Amino acid sequence: MAKDIQVVVTGANGFVARNVRKYLSDNNIKLISISRKDFKKFNNETKIITKNYDEKTILPKLKNSYALIHLIGIGKQTIDNDYNLINVELTKKIINLCKKAKIKKIVYTSGLGVSKNSTLGYFISKYKAERQIIDSKLNYTIFRPSYIVGKDDLFTKYLKKQIKTGQIQIPGSGNYSIQPIHIDDVSKIIFNSITQNKFSKIILDLVGSKSITFEKYVKEFSSGTNTKIKKISLETAYHEAISNPYSKFGVDDLNLLIGDFKGDHKKLKNISKMKFSSIQKLLKSGSLL
Repeated sequence: MAKDIQVVVTGANGFVARNVRKYLSDNNIKLISISRKDFKKFNNETKIITKNYDEKTILPKLKNSYALIHLIGIGKQTIDNDYNLINVELTKKIINLCKKAKIKKIVYTSGLGVSKNSTLGYFISKYKAERQIIDSKLNYTIFRPSYIVGKDDLFTKYLKKQIKTGQIQIPGSGNYSIQPIHIDDVSKIIFNSITQNKFSKIILDLVGSKSITFEKYVKEFSSGTNTKIKKISLETAYHEAISNPYSKFGVDDLNLLIGDFKGDHKKLKNISKMKFSSIQKLLKSGSLL
């Protein structure tokens, strides 16, 4: 199926989208990539720059596309962009574009820990977006990712910036765990979700094989750099998140960390039949630095 198919990617300038687009391009997939800001184009790719995803501008260019990978989302709210506007209303607009352009498949990145029992605003908006996709009658694959790591993801950039100051701050105990997955594995599995029928109408946790405490991850990441680790109280971290829009951690970043969510890697591995990168080996090798 991979040959001669065309795929649309929204949020084209984001970390995950850049890597997925490169992987698809390298595998001879024709791309229609959409972003609010200009971005570097890959082979076999058509760029669309739009501030509001205007249907009249976009729709004519999407025809003959087989799938759409929806990678727009926000993890921190502002006055101009809140969770409902971006994660719910924009997803509704994207679904309508798919239907009108006769796009058969949508791939969506939600969030690890999202469920019908969610009480956090971020999770609720992601759950509502999931339900819209499921109820749309389109074929779909919904991924619920933990931290997706690589050289240029936001978390890695944060740690690198902290290392330059000589100190990395950890909110609270640092004993809560994350289940990171490497961006190369993510790019491959998203490609597979488009080209393989076994990913039809399914929700999968997009997680690595091992959980690791936040503190251990930070220590192994910064090993050999003479960086000090400083724990700050959760009260201090939350106060900073609430009062400073430029804080290192947003309120929901902290909620996600403290939530200590675990994903089902076994199910992901059984369906994908992939061999996944060892995050521990990547950390020890220093290749993420």
